[in-house]
Amino acid sequence: MSRILFAALLAISVGYVAPSSSSSSSNHLPAGLAVDLGPGVNLNERFFDQVRALIKRRLQEKVLAKPEQQELPLPLAEDDAVALQNQRSYDNVPLPAASVPTPVLVENWPTEQHSFGQVTAVAVDPQGNPVVFHRAERYWDVNTFNESNIYYLIEYGPIKENTIYVLDSKTGAIKSGWGSNMFYMPHGMTIDLHGNYWITDVAMHQAFKFKPFSNKPLLTIGKRFRPGSSVKHLCKPTSIAVATTGEFFIADGYCNSRILKFNAAGKLLRTIPQPPEFLSLQVPHAITLLEHLDLLCIADRENMRVVCPKAGLISSHGEGEPAATIQEPDLGRVFGVASYGDIVFAVNGPTSMLPVRGFTIDPRSETIIGHWGEFKNPHSMAVSVNGSALYVTEIGTNHQTNRVWKYVLA
Repeated sequence: MSRILFAALLAISVGYVAPSSSSSSSNHLPAGLAVDLGPGVNLNERFFDQVRALIKRRLQEKVLAKPEQQELPLPLAEDDAVALQNQRSYDNVPLPAASVPTPVLVENWPTEQHSFGQVTAVAVDPQGNPVVFHRAERYWDVNTFNESNIYYLIEYGPIKENTIYVLDSKTGAIKSGWGSNMFYMPHGMTIDLHGNYWITDVAMHQAFKFKPFSNKPLLTIGKRFRPGSSVKHLCKPTSIAVATTGEFFIADGYCNSRILKFNAAGKLLRTIPQPPEFLSLQVPHAITLLEHLDLLCIADRENMRVVCPKAGLISSHGEGEPAATIQEPDLGRVFGVASYGDIVFAVNGPTSMLPVRGFTIDPRSETIIGHWGEFKNPHSMAVSVNGSALYVTEIGTNHQTNRVWKYVLA
């Protein structure tokens, strides 16, 4: 079979000319291929038609003659089968337009103005209430850290007022607050299905797990005020994503540009990226899980893209393979990501002359499928568990620019 294809390719590349004695044997073509070529006549389309016909005929003969020798695929191990089925369920399959919700701004929400500091994070608790994490009077500027990423202002102590506020989903009014005298420079926050708060503080170089309204963490990752790149240190961690299995991921963050995966007890399981994984991150600013697709989607801020490597929650099969990558000219620096179902919502920040807005992303087809919203300096976002609402926070220089937007997903 390969000789037939080789003859065809050779004819194309050099222009085969038949010798003057035109017998089938002198053409050096396989038996069964009758080609009547006269002196000086080039192979033409008729020749290739006959090549294709012969290939088809011999394939049929092989199948009929030896059906018992057809090679069957080997059975997959259970974990690999699940992973392969999961992989095939989404690769390059676009989402139907009707199944993609569109964020629609809720006007005049909240109904009363708040005097928040820089609102660096928003999450939604199991009751559907949006929860904000803010810096009160603190600002991050060129005088906040030295060249070794050591926080300059430790002597001022933690922020004295509440840094966490639970809001009413309907009115945006403050329902309760906590987190005073605990944090120095708030950054990321997420709330898991059990109501636990997962928080990062870039000044302390730590990530925490808290029960609501508790001032003692259930779990702490990183060394207090000690930045580093070892497996026991963090350096300005930005975000946390928590799986229903209890496993969690920390985006570590401004210095190390890596993702750390832990089991529920806080044991390190994996670093993303790791050799031979071909993935380079530049400030992973936010992360979100798509458990159905077994993907972890990352706001790769300075690379101006969203990348989605395998999370490895279902199986380790596929870990380290090329990540789904969404990078288009209008995306810019991505600050926030949040997921619902099989889609990802994202917001960019100020990037040259690009519009600052929201994006709807299909990681399966690696495309942006929608645009929405208009912002100044968005920093984080979150979707309610039931998918009814999406919240976006902005940071600025006063309480008018430090705010939370609510969208309904229609």
